[in-house]
This record gives sequence, C-alpha cells and structure tokens, in this order.
Amino acid sequence: MAKGLRRFLLNRSGLAALALAVLSACVQAPVTPAPPATGPAPRPAQPPARPEVSAESRALEHYYAQVQADLLSQHLLRTDGGGVDTPFTDTMLTENFIRIALFDEYRRGPGGLVAQETASRLRRWDAPVRMKLVFGASVAPDRRATDRARIASYLSRLSAITGHPIGLADSNPNFFVYMVNEDERRALGPVISATLPDLSGPEVAGLTNLPRSTYCIVYALSEGHSSTYWRAFAVIRAEHPDLLRLSCIHEEIAQGLGLANDSPLARPSIFNDDEEFALLTRQDELMLKMLYNPALRPGMSAAEARPIVRELAMRLVGGPS
Repeated sequence: MAKGLRRFLLNRSGLAALALAVLSACVQAPVTPAPPATGPAPRPAQPPARPEVSAESRALEHYYAQVQADLLSQHLLRTDGGGVDTPFTDTMLTENFIRIALFDEYRRGPGGLVAQETASRLRRWDAPVRMKLVFGASVAPDRRATDRARIASYLSRLSAITGHPIGLADSNPNFFVYMVNEDERRALGPVISATLPDLSGPEVAGLTNLPRSTYCIVYALSEGHSSTYWRAFAVIRAEHPDLLRLSCIHEEIAQGLGLANDSPLARPSIFNDDEEFALLTRQDELMLKMLYNPALRPGMSAAEARPIVRELAMRLVGGPS
C-alpha cells in the first residue's frame, strides 16, 4: 500500500527551451502592419500563477531525480514486464497471489498504521471504480495533461484485465488520486478526513506526513465488516521524476484494487520492494485477473481461496508444475 519511489516527465529547463525557441521564431517571422487601432487592445489572457515552490520541495525534486538515476544505473525500474530471465510457474503464481492478495502489509493500531504483515481476507471492488484525479496548483498544465492521459490508458488496461468497470470520472467518484508536492500534501488533512471519515487522526497524519522514504501511498477502505472496497485515496508526490512517477501510478492504483501486500519472492512483479520492475508485469496482470474472477468471493480466507487460486493459476499458466 506504500511505495518507495516515483516520477516526473518534462523538466522546467526543457519547457524553458521550448518557449524560447517559439519566441525566436516569432521575432524572425515577417511582420504585417496592423490596422489602425480603434480602441484599447484587449489584454491577452494570463494563465493562473503557480505558487512558489518551497526549498524543501525543490530539495525533494533533486533527491528523487538522483534516486531514479541510481536505480537505472543498476538496471532496475524495468519496463519490459518480465521476460525469459524471469520465468514463473503456476505454483509460484499461486503462492504469490496468496501472499499479496490475502495478507496485509500493515495493520491498524491506535497510533495509526503499523508495518506488520497479517493474514487478511480477499478484498476487491464490487461497484465500478470511478477515479478522480486532483492536481496541486504546483503541477504545470502540460504535466497534468500527460498524467491524465497516462492514467486513463492504464485504467482502460486494468478494466480489460479484470473485466471490472474502471475509469476516470468527476461525477460521484470513489477512488481519489492526488498529485501534490510536499507543501500541498501537508495541507490535505481536512480533505482526507472528509473523504475517508473512518480514518483516525494518526491515520490521516500517515498520509499528510510522509517520510522521504515513502514515495507514494494508497488507502483502500471496506465498508463496515464487509470485504468490499467502497473508497480509496492515493497520494503521489509531484516531485518525482518521470519513471518513478509512473511507477507510483502503476503500483498504488493496482494495490488499491485489492493486491494490498508486497512480497520479496514475487518476480516479475511491482509488488516487490526491490524496485526491479517499475511497471505492471505479466504476472501482476494474471494476479489481477484472478482477483476479479467470479470463482473467488470477497471475504474468503487464504485457506478457502487456495484450491480455487491453484486451479485458476494452472489454467492461466498452462498446466501444473
């Protein structure tokens, strides 16, 4: 439910260079005399001013850019989804699914979330997932457009994999994704409390006061004593460079669908904190397909789900092994 890294696409120096090139072309173009003015010229519309970014947020931009560079230099953050060097069998798929879908990475305590793996029940969405994207004022318009397009494409892929309705929606949303910088995230407490009223004060603080080692996070809540999700809230740092940002998008949204745990044994998978893979892998797709198979039901324990999971895994991978 929480991840250690993420991304950003167009840096400010690139944007400045583009603006300068356009300006130079305009200056060099032939000029046609304008007709005599008959009144005051209309003032061009000005884009809304972006807030001043704090020194802390700028420092985080630099830090995460270095993190991404270091990981790439180690040939991590792969985007190939796995290959001949990462084979997996139906037995491996079964065990990875049980560990990731039927155990929790954290447990709720009086002081907030505690990092402790605990047995859980199978959880997923029954209602269509209607995702709303909210960008902090610090996020540039072109960055917003890129993120929105990428997320819309990813949600379409997830819907095709699971057979479950998943998409962007501004009307009656139930899955909220906030792209915010350090300053904006710290001010989200009232929004989080209104969106997830069941969260305690320490749990809200767990979203607003992220340590630098947490790159992004999602809370997905079931209603009452059911195992059916009804609302989710994800926070992704706006300071991330490009690939880390996209990696956060892939993992937190997928975890918010019901694959809530991580496992060091899962490979190829984004549900593994070794950061080998940045984007959803072939095995991750199969786990999502299994999670939303009607043969499994919300509320199942690991013991109840295992024989069904085993059968699904053999069918998907192609025979027992």
